Amino acid sequence: MDMVVNVVGVIYGIALIMTIFVRTRVTELLRVDALFLRQPTESTRPINLIAGLLIAGYAIYSMLSR
Repeated sequence: MDMVVNVVGVIYGIALIMTIFVRTRVTELLRVDALFLRQPTESTRPINLIAGLLIAGYAIYSMLSR
């Protein structure tokens, strides 16, 4: 079960990183800045890159530390 959660974390982290470069309906729904800010703009889009790197990095670290 832990491995499944970590794989989902890596996939979500990669999806957040993709929101910087790819603008599709799916990536726009997954944006972290759109969830927490009232008016997300192009200037708040880099928050997704930072969050994606942190989430994917922690999930990869958790998988490798087992």
